[in-house]
Amino acid sequence: MTKLKLENIFIILLCFFNFLIHSRANKKNNVLNSALVIEMGKLGDMVCTTPMFRAIKNKYPKCKVYVMGDKINGEILQSNGDVDKYFVRSSDFFSNIKLLKQEVIDFACITSPDFRGLAILYLANIPLIAVPVIKNGFSPMETKSYKILRKLVLSRSHRIGSYAGREYLKLLEPIDIFTEDTKKYLSFSDSSKTNISDLLVKYNFNNQSDYLVCLSPSAGNKLKLWGSEKFAKLANCFYQRSNAKIFITGGKNDMEQIKEMINFLDDKVVANVIISVPDDLKDKTKVSDLGMGIKNNIAIDILNLDELKALISVMNLYVSADTGPIYIAEAFNVPTIDITGPVNENEQPPKGDKHKIIFNDVYCRPCSFVMNTARKCKNIETPFACFDVDVEKVYGLYEQIRQTP
Repeated sequence: MTKLKLENIFIILLCFFNFLIHSRANKKNNVLNSALVIEMGKLGDMVCTTPMFRAIKNKYPKCKVYVMGDKINGEILQSNGDVDKYFVRSSDFFSNIKLLKQEVIDFACITSPDFRGLAILYLANIPLIAVPVIKNGFSPMETKSYKILRKLVLSRSHRIGSYAGREYLKLLEPIDIFTEDTKKYLSFSDSSKTNISDLLVKYNFNNQSDYLVCLSPSAGNKLKLWGSEKFAKLANCFYQRSNAKIFITGGKNDMEQIKEMINFLDDKVVANVIISVPDDLKDKTKVSDLGMGIKNNIAIDILNLDELKALISVMNLYVSADTGPIYIAEAFNVPTIDITGPVNENEQPPKGDKHKIIFNDVYCRPCSFVMNTARKCKNIETPFACFDVDVEKVYGLYEQIRQTP
């Protein structure tokens, strides 16, 4: 038996011992003073969770809203007025329990099946806990251990193939919150706003008169890549036909796709490359360390995540595969084009007249879901056929957006 299985058995035994003392976590307090949401997904998942924070504050204005997740997502939620405190989840299981026990938390929920996250909440003696149960499909996260512990708390269905933001909100029903409002909320600091204003002035950009287009050629999941050459051709179209100002964004791990895209750009195209890094790495990251070796008409700037939010907020259009920053754009009402490829277009991509999605509708898609993310293409005959999307069709969506009132 592996070490991980032994640890999980030990955790289950601890939880059942705790059950003998405290029983099920289904006890609702008359007054809700504090609530905790755990989101351990990536950046985009955290942005899609923000409607939950606003819903709690709308129903219970005096309630303290706590959020637990990784360090990067903590930076994404900086300046978010709906969040009173953010906890960075430790790799040390018991330190998380100790951390939560220091707070008085009346209600907690987890947005995805997470055995250890659920165990942390239950062993922290939070009286009311809600977790998802997967319906209409399969999730590898819904393990046997998770299913065992789920019996000790309340559960709400999460339907695969349905809009994830709405499914998340079901977890708030035990505290009498019933809402369909899935609008996302983000904010940024005044200093970041000033820094982005200075950056635009530096390059002679005017976000009132210039049309600013941001393209992101990379994605954390490499199965979501449309292709650097196609992004370059699209940038060429924006620059030559619409006189748009081009921004290319990505993190340090996205340099390969960014460099490829730049190499495919027409020589006359002027573009600004924005590399986003965590706040504590901004001053330590230098352009010379990125090994770009790029053209003279390409400028590179390094921003922290708060500044990235401020930059995206002034864009006129954001184009990318289905990856985290596109949800930042949605939160700031920036029009988007989401090249979804294998991703289920009904679950999470931005919705609305100024948010467009595009994919090649082949028989094998969608194969990637919020609760069951695909990591490799299963189409042996024509791999990545779902990304066989013409550049002109993507540009056509941009023209549709510009004509939308």
